[in-house]
Amino acid sequence: MDLTRHIPNTLTIFNLACGVFGIVAAFRGDLQTAAIMIWAGALFDFLDGSAARLLNKFSSIGKDLDSLADLITFCMLPGAILFELAGQNSPNSMLSYTGFLLVIFGALRLAKFNNDTRQSETFYGLPVPASAIFVSGLPFALSGGPVWLSDAVSSLYAIATIAIILSFMMVSDIKLMSLKFKNFSLANNWPRYVLLFGALILLILFKAVALPVVIILYVVLSVTLNVME
Repeated sequence: MDLTRHIPNTLTIFNLACGVFGIVAAFRGDLQTAAIMIWAGALFDFLDGSAARLLNKFSSIGKDLDSLADLITFCMLPGAILFELAGQNSPNSMLSYTGFLLVIFGALRLAKFNNDTRQSETFYGLPVPASAIFVSGLPFALSGGPVWLSDAVSSLYAIATIAIILSFMMVSDIKLMSLKFKNFSLANNWPRYVLLFGALILLILFKAVALPVVIILYVVLSVTLNVME
């Protein structure tokens, strides 16, 4: 019996579990733990794809399971975080529900990705893990960021705006670079190196608060690359 064929799907299930535990944490008000579950889910999401390629164990079930896990961990979980952030000051406002736009548009994004042959080498629209990582930095701004950023994260209108922009970005046709390295030459990969070193510096200086800025840097570099082509 070839047990190695179960390794990628097992890692995907760990990703899904991170999403479930994170949602529970978010609705209990522990938003930093919820954010950490996004990071853990992203790690398992990376590992399941790497394991499938390394072991050459691909399946249609694995592909569908990966999308379902991503919908929970990278759409529902960040949606719950935004909902809780927005509800801290305006618990009865309908605008607090805009965070769940990430679930709707994330599902559309995942369906589009699974059926878009253009996205084997690059992305069209913001990947759902990138959207989730953006959101994961926001809870840390409440306690570890400057006052103006903490106030912004506490603003119902700021949270609603973030949800709407991320939702639009996910289903847009904006071309964004893949982070996969085919080789390590500077000429072919300079935007990736700029992103990696920029992200490293930002994270060292500002820790988790820098994550939204890292995602913005990713988008800016990708658009710059598109203009230069």
